[in-house]
Amino acid sequence: MTALVDLLPPEAIDLRGSASDWRAAIRAAGALLVATGVATGDYTDEMIRNVEDNGPYIVITPGFAFAHARPSPAVHRTGMSWVRLETPVEFGSPNDPVDLVVALAAADSDVHTDAMAALAKVLLEPGADKLLRDVQTPRQLRALLLDDAAIAAAGGSAAPAPAAVAPGKPRSGPLRILTVCGNGVGTSLFLKSTLESVLDRWHWSPYITVEATDTISAKGKAGEAAAVLTSGEIAKTLGDVGIPVRVIQNFTSAAEVDHALRELFDV
Repeated sequence: MTALVDLLPPEAIDLRGSASDWRAAIRAAGALLVATGVATGDYTDEMIRNVEDNGPYIVITPGFAFAHARPSPAVHRTGMSWVRLETPVEFGSPNDPVDLVVALAAADSDVHTDAMAALAKVLLEPGADKLLRDVQTPRQLRALLLDDAAIAAAGGSAAPAPAAVAPGKPRSGPLRILTVCGNGVGTSLFLKSTLESVLDRWHWSPYITVEATDTISAKGKAGEAAAVLTSGEIAKTLGDVGIPVRVIQNFTSAAEVDHALRELFDV
């Protein structure tokens, strides 16, 4: 399994970043990918174009943007960068303003999956946002990401998530839910992790599978799925796919996903 710290060297971390707008924020993260030999400047342009084409769905949770694009020749190897902005910027998202921008450059669609699941796990922990914003050095950040148990312990005093134990199981038997983003290689994985955590808590995991995918593939797969969870921008791009589409603003909010599932299954 690829560890987050293996993809995020100290040289790819800027904890005192500055940007005048969202494009500059992505360029700051992209510049670190270039400086560490992960990608060329063309990949930074592709990350910006992704937002221009698909909207600010990459702002997956309050204050946190996950910049990425499809694997391309501009990527030399899989890697990440991390920028904490001293002054937050607006992306045009309900989760604005953004002060943390993490960029991913993936050499292919599979290499980075373990790392994304690990990052999603970190972000799902209560209190993680404060810890990630309080670190003072790249070394502290890397240590925190390496020891996700520390984040879990820090969240121990937070209020527990609302109980969501649903009686029985989904009426239709084995089902599939699609989590969808523009490229299928980044933000959809965060939403997939959140959805799976809620299904685990409901004890519904044996009855529902979750697949992270992109907008183009989702249209073809909708006929075999029960529902789609995605952002508002991607929902508009998908249009009518013949199954329920639920918009999730905060991709790491178990409460929001819980509510969407209750609506879908009338629980």
